Amino acid sequence: MRTTIVLAASLLAEIAAAQTSVQSLAKPPAAALHFTIISTAGKHGESARWTTSEGIRMGRESFLLRGQVFETESASHVGADGVLDRVTIRGFTPNGDAAESFAIAEGRATWKSPVDGGSTAYTAPAEYAAFGGPIDLTADLAERLIASRDRSLALLPAGRARAEPLGKGVVGDGDGGAGLTVTAYAITGLSNTPIPVWMDDSGKFFGAIGALSWIRSGFEAQESKLQEIQDEALAKRSPAIVKALLKTPSGPVAFTHVRAFLAGDHFAENQTIVVDRGVVTQAGAAAQVSVPAGAQIIDGNGGTLVPGLWDSHMHFQDDASGPALLSLGVTSVRDPGNNNALTLARAARRAGGELLSPRVYPSVLIDGKGPNTAQAASVANSQNEALAIARKAKSDGFIAIKLYGTLNPDWVRATAAEAHRLGLHVHGHLPSGMRPNQAIDDGYDEITHIYFVMMQAMPDDVVAESNGMARFLGPGRYAKDVRLDAEPMKSLIAKMAQRKIAVDPTLVVAESLYVPENGDLSPAYAPFVGTLPPAVERSFRQGGFVMPPGVTRADFPSSPEPTVPEWNWCASSNSTSRQASRRRKRWPVRPSRPHTWSARTLARAPSRWARPLISSWWTATRRNTSATFATRGS
Repeated sequence: MRTTIVLAASLLAEIAAAQTSVQSLAKPPAAALHFTIISTAGKHGESARWTTSEGIRMGRESFLLRGQVFETESASHVGADGVLDRVTIRGFTPNGDAAESFAIAEGRATWKSPVDGGSTAYTAPAEYAAFGGPIDLTADLAERLIASRDRSLALLPAGRARAEPLGKGVVGDGDGGAGLTVTAYAITGLSNTPIPVWMDDSGKFFGAIGALSWIRSGFEAQESKLQEIQDEALAKRSPAIVKALLKTPSGPVAFTHVRAFLAGDHFAENQTIVVDRGVVTQAGAAAQVSVPAGAQIIDGNGGTLVPGLWDSHMHFQDDASGPALLSLGVTSVRDPGNNNALTLARAARRAGGELLSPRVYPSVLIDGKGPNTAQAASVANSQNEALAIARKAKSDGFIAIKLYGTLNPDWVRATAAEAHRLGLHVHGHLPSGMRPNQAIDDGYDEITHIYFVMMQAMPDDVVAESNGMARFLGPGRYAKDVRLDAEPMKSLIAKMAQRKIAVDPTLVVAESLYVPENGDLSPAYAPFVGTLPPAVERSFRQGGFVMPPGVTRADFPSSPEPTVPEWNWCASSNSTSRQASRRRKRWPVRPSRPHTWSARTLARAPSRWARPLISSWWTATRRNTSATFATRGS
């Protein structure tokens, strides 16, 4: 425990040294087409595209995301049938060597990525959808797809992508030049939700706008304009989904003969549940419940009925995320930080009946300015700016502020006090240099991520760099030697229990970063294989962070097994499901009464958080098939 951790940057340098070095990657020529990688918080990196004199298409990308370094290069070639017949990727990411290859030869397509490899007969044109690499390969796919006759393109290793136009915009480069017309397209088949891309009037890739955006250099100031056009265009698709899927009962609905989850702590067999205008009016044994005359009856025999689930840590992606979450039974979501304008726009559409979505309880993310600033942050450059952001969060209808790692720790106490005065909940990462004990004393109601709880026992150099990779690599290296029934953790846990400080553990994040090797498939994901776009299923096999020197994969999830007091957890549906999916050792802190987490989401939050309005949403599950029923009262 007294050994000092090597700073994150030097750790990454050691890791990268065993892979491709930055110096050996291609250098973009002066004539390359450049893109800037940006977010609402500022610039994160650069990407470039060019074609060599030999006809090789090159891509080179370098960016920093909250301490995570990505350095990659791609080289590809277009075959006689108009699609890529060779692809080579080199470089490194926080997950290790990015090496990837694809080739078509002698009637077969063969690929090898960090997570998989395979070969298949090649009988018709199909574009290889790379697992990794720079934006150049995505741009090439988008250009080829949109130029195709029916805007449809077969993919390898599997799948098919489609594109449809969303809208147009005119952007200026800020130098007084003529405006450039760009067109947005929604690409499906690559992700669970549509991926918007922007093309110029010659059909060349202009940008991909999102939480993290790639935009042609010189047009960075236009990013928010394109985001607004894109969001409005996607929003126009949502009312049709509401009309197709939302059913508003004219009277009571009775779910009969179900196995029901009751009182937050047990299942009961052969129950009947009656819902009327968003309220559960009866719940009990089927033989004793009187179903109202004229009620819609849904025979639940053989199925299980549960209240709507909470996901207490979900950065809500887009309109399409709403139906996806509801299909999984998630009816309440806490969004701990996002693009504020888009969050408010979605809330207005949901309230107006134009968006099918869980009820979202959003936080405003506040961070300071620096290389590791969070990509969705409202950036505070002074104490007064932090206070102003908290006040705006309240006036805009947000219910919490989430503090982040680059915020000046000296500003936490006053910012938290102002948030509490306004009735806002205070949670988040720990500003670098701050330990959880200090954050609690300065006003935190909740600590986000289990590895920030572990910062109490980390060496000083880890805490000093906890807004970067040290927040992962420090606990990964040292947590196996930390005892929770000894100092400094013992007194921290006692304080948290006494003050009812909540923890949002996100064990799904800890597991995915520490446990798997590239190619591993978590049992939690296994049931979904074969039901999602192949590119999404491929991503399920992404391994954890590469281990720094002197640390093994077994070290990352290892820890002592003491008995510790319980405290309230802010658990999320995805974190608890993946936590239970493996039998390996875990962080040895256990949640209290796991069946009751949705009803006790936060220990010190406003009462409206602890009483989720879920009575009108119920999920009936028969084996592997689920149906979600909704009423307007949710």
